[in-house]
Amino acid sequence: MHDRIKKLRKALDLTQQEFANRLGLKQNTVATYEMARTVPSDRTIFAICREFNVNEQWLRTGEGEMFLTLDEDSEFDQISTQIQLSEDDFIKGLIRSYWQLPDDKKAVIRELIDGIYEK
Repeated sequence: MHDRIKKLRKALDLTQQEFANRLGLKQNTVATYEMARTVPSDRTIFAICREFNVNEQWLRTGEGEMFLTLDEDSEFDQISTQIQLSEDDFIKGLIRSYWQLPDDKKAVIRELIDGIYEK
């Protein structure tokens, strides 16, 4: 499992510290998992799967896909949570500003973005 934890962390482009923070762990705990010195508890495995949308079967055995497929609402919920937990003030401000616009101004922005997608 140690190699899959490291592979997951790298796929998420997280440092051991960032990965640990998201799970409420210490960095050295993640390091011991990745070096196969200790095995994560079931509770930690469940937390990894929940936090990062990981297929538990893949994490435990290597079988199947790394990530679970989410429906649109679940994916939006996950992204919203990630934005809330992030330190990216630009994205938070951008979303907040957009949301507070009147509907006619939002429509202008949507048209602009649709035009970019078409190109």
